[in-house]
Amino acid sequence: MERLNFQAIEKKWQSSFEREKLYNKKSAKKFYCLEMFPYPSGKIHMGHVRNYTIGDVIARFKFLNGYNVLHPMGWDAFGLPAENAAKENNLHPKEWTKKNISEMKRQLKLMGLSIDWDLEVSTCDEKYYKHQQEIFIDFYNKGFVKRKENYVNWDPEEQTVLANEQVVNGRGWRSGAVVERKKLSQWFFDITRFSEDLLKGLDELKNWPEKVKIMQKNWIGKSTGCEIKFDIDRGNQKINIFTTRPDTIFGASFLAVSVDHPICKNFVNDQNYNKFKNECLKVGTTEEALANAEKIGFNTKLFATHPFIKGKKLPVYVANFILMDYGTGAIFGCPAHDQRDLDFAKKYNLEVKEVVSDNPSKPKNFDKLSEAYLGDGKMINSYFLNGLNVEQAKSKIIKEIEKLKIGEKKITFRLKDWGISRQRYWGCPIPMIHLEDGSIVPVDKSELPVKLPEDINLNQSGNPLEYHKNWKNTFHKKTGKPAIRETDTLDTFVDSSWYFLRFCSPEIKSEPFDVKKVNYWMPVDQYIGGIEHAILHLLYSRFFMRALKKNNSKIKIYEPFKGLFTQGMVCHETYKDKDGKWLKPSEVEKNSNGKFFKISDKTEVKVGPSESMSKSKKNVIDPESMIKSYGADAVRWFILSDSPPEKDIQWSNQGVNAAYKFLQKIYNLCNIVNKKSSKKDSLDKDFDLKINSYVNKITKSINNFNLNVVVANVYEIYNLFNDCLEKDISAKCLKFNLIKLMKILIPFTPHMSYECLEMLGEKDIKDWPQVDNSLILKEKIKMAIQINGRTRDIIEIEKDFDQITIENLCKKNNKIKDKILNKSIDKIIFVKNRIINLNFKIFSILFSTSKLLNIILAII
Repeated sequence: MERLNFQAIEKKWQSSFEREKLYNKKSAKKFYCLEMFPYPSGKIHMGHVRNYTIGDVIARFKFLNGYNVLHPMGWDAFGLPAENAAKENNLHPKEWTKKNISEMKRQLKLMGLSIDWDLEVSTCDEKYYKHQQEIFIDFYNKGFVKRKENYVNWDPEEQTVLANEQVVNGRGWRSGAVVERKKLSQWFFDITRFSEDLLKGLDELKNWPEKVKIMQKNWIGKSTGCEIKFDIDRGNQKINIFTTRPDTIFGASFLAVSVDHPICKNFVNDQNYNKFKNECLKVGTTEEALANAEKIGFNTKLFATHPFIKGKKLPVYVANFILMDYGTGAIFGCPAHDQRDLDFAKKYNLEVKEVVSDNPSKPKNFDKLSEAYLGDGKMINSYFLNGLNVEQAKSKIIKEIEKLKIGEKKITFRLKDWGISRQRYWGCPIPMIHLEDGSIVPVDKSELPVKLPEDINLNQSGNPLEYHKNWKNTFHKKTGKPAIRETDTLDTFVDSSWYFLRFCSPEIKSEPFDVKKVNYWMPVDQYIGGIEHAILHLLYSRFFMRALKKNNSKIKIYEPFKGLFTQGMVCHETYKDKDGKWLKPSEVEKNSNGKFFKISDKTEVKVGPSESMSKSKKNVIDPESMIKSYGADAVRWFILSDSPPEKDIQWSNQGVNAAYKFLQKIYNLCNIVNKKSSKKDSLDKDFDLKINSYVNKITKSINNFNLNVVVANVYEIYNLFNDCLEKDISAKCLKFNLIKLMKILIPFTPHMSYECLEMLGEKDIKDWPQVDNSLILKEKIKMAIQINGRTRDIIEIEKDFDQITIENLCKKNNKIKDKILNKSIDKIIFVKNRIINLNFKIFSILFSTSKLLNIILAII
C-alpha cells in the first residue's frame, strides 16, 4: 500500500497556495465568504478549526464553480484580556497581541486555508482604528452618538462597564464578578432610532437560521401598549405609566416607579429612601438580574386615583425592578396577572384581584397560589370589559382611555441605546475632547488617529488613561485653548461592526473603505460563526450598515450578511482526579477494562459528560498536535464527518485516526488507478452514471451545508471504486472518474487532492466536475397501489412522480387495469412517494346491475 507523506505534501501545497493565490479569479460572479474573525488569545482551538474549515470548504467550492471569491482574515485584537495578560506577563498589550497574532496566523496556515492574507486587518492597528474614529465623528455629526448619564452594569473586578448582553447570570462574562449598577456619563450609539427598521429587515434575511432571527426579534422587543395618566393626591402631580396589558387595569392594586422617576425628588432627604436606593444599586441593569433579584419597594405614602373605579386609591411604591429607560419608568401593578407584581404584592400585603379567567365560574384563590395567571381567557371583575377576551378588552379599554384623554396607544421597544464607553486602556480611543467651557467636541479629522500612548502604567486601578497627563491634556485645534481628551475607549463590538467592509479595500488610506468595492463585494454572501453572537455582534453590525448608509447615500447595501450559518461546538469528555481537580485528556489513559486512569500515578479518574471544550475544564485538544500526528487534511476531514455542521461534534482521537486511515486508502487508490493499464479504452456507462449522480448529490449537499452527508457519499464512492477495480472497467474510465472524485475532495482535503490530481496528470485543477443532467440517476422508491383500501400491487417508480403520472401507470398495470376497467372511481387518496388508493362506489355498481336485470325481465 502506497503511503501518503502528509508532512511533505502539506508543506509543498501550502507554499503553492500562497504563491498561486488560487482565490483570485476574474469573474462577473462574486462570492464573499467570511468566518467571524478571532480574538488573538495565543493559540487556535478546535472551535477555530471547525469554523474555518467549514468556511474554507464553501470558499474553495465557490471558487471551483467559477466565482470571484473574497475570503479574508483578520484579528479582533482590542480588549481587556490583553491588558490582564500584559500585567501577568509584564509585557505591553501591543507586544502581547502582536506575538499572539503571529503565532495564530502560523497555525491557521498549517490548516491549508484558502485565505487571502493580503487583505489581513487588525483592529488594534492605527491604520484601522483611525478610520473607526472617523466613522465615530461622522456618526456624531449625524446625531447617531449621544452622551448621557445612565445606569450601567459595572464590573467591580475589571473596573469597566458591561453591555447587558455581557452580563451572564448576574456576573461579568469574562471576570465572573457580581455586577453592580452604577450611574456614569457614557457615550451611546442611538441604535433605538433604528428599532423598527432592524425588526422589519429580519424578514428579508431568507438565508439566516430562524432561531437567530427569533432571538433578534425578541431582543428588539416591539410592544404595543398604552400610556395612562394617574392623578396623585399631592398637589397637581401626575404619574404617566406604560403598560402592555391595559386590559388588566381593573386588577390594579398599586403603582411602582423607578428610583430615578421625577417624583422621587420628593424623597431625596428621606433616610429610608436613600438606604433603599443604595440597595437597588447592588443589582445590575439587565432584565435577568432584575428578574432574579428579590422584589423590594419603598412606600412613598402617596396614592394614585384609579381612572375607572370611583374612590379607589392605589398606593405608590418605588420598586427595584422598574427601570427609567423602559416605557415611562412607571407601571401599575396587577398582581394576579404578572409574576413580578404578584411577588411584590405578597411581600407588602397588597390586593390581588383576578380579572382574566380561563374558568370564570371557578375563581382562583391567590392567597394560596404563588404563580400569576398569564394565559388568555374571559374578562371578569372588569365592569364594561366583562365577557370580552384579552385582545378585545385591550382594544376597548384603549379607546376609552383615549376618549377620556387620560392616555393613548403607544409602541415601545425593549432595545436600548448601545453603551459604547469602556474604562480601559487597550481599546480604540474615543476622538472627543472636553473644553474649558464644559462643552465636548470631536477632534479635528486632520488629527486622526488619536493614538494610544505606549508608556502606560497598567498596574493602577481603574482606567490607566485617566492618569496619563501628557496624553490626556491637549489643545483644541480650532481655538488653541486647553482641552482634555476623552479617556474612555470604545467597546470592542464597535471594532467588529464594520471590519467586513474594510476587507473590501484594506489598502485604502484616505477613507474607511472604497464605496465602489463595497457595492461590488457586499453583502457578505456567507457569514459563518457561533450562535453566541446572534444578538450582540450581528445586531450591531446591522445597525452600523444602516447608519453608514444614512451617512453616505452612495452605499447601496442595507444588510451586511446575506447568508448566515451558525456552527456547533466541538465537545470532549471531562476528567477529574480523586481530589476533584480537572485533568487534560493528555493526562488520562484508558486501560483494557475500559476504565480511565491518571497517567502520572495510575489512580482512577472520574469521567464527566462531554462538554464544549474550555480551558477552565481542561477538556481541550491542541489542534497543532493533531495536525502534526495525522495531517491537516485528516483533521479537516474528521471535523466535518461526524455531525451536521450546525450541531455539536464529539471529538475523539480514534475518529481522527480513522479519518487519517481513510485518506491513506484514497491516496493508495489513486496510485493503483494511475498504474493500472488495460487494452480496453472505452468508458463504462453504468459506472459513469453512478459517479455523475454522486457529483450531483454532493454539489447539492455542499450548497445546503450538509457537509457530513458529503463525507458519507465519499465513503460510498470509495467502495464503488474498490468494487470496480476487479471488474472489466477500463483504466481510462477509472481515471476519468477518479479525477472527478479528487476535484470533489479539494474543498475538504486540499493538500492530498492536489497531490493526487498532479499524480493523475490532471492539468485542469480550477474547475468543479460538471454534472450531466441527462445522465442523472433518478432515485427509485416503492409505492403501494390499493383498491378500496386493499393493496393490489407494489410498484417501483422514480421519486416525486405526481398523481396524474401514477394514475396513468395504474391503468397500464397488469394487476390493476382489469379491476378498474369500466368502473367509476369515486375518490382517489394519493400520498406522494407512499401510496395511491383508488375507491369505487360499490353500492352504485350493484344498483346499476339490478336495474339492468329489471329491464331485461320487463322485455321478456
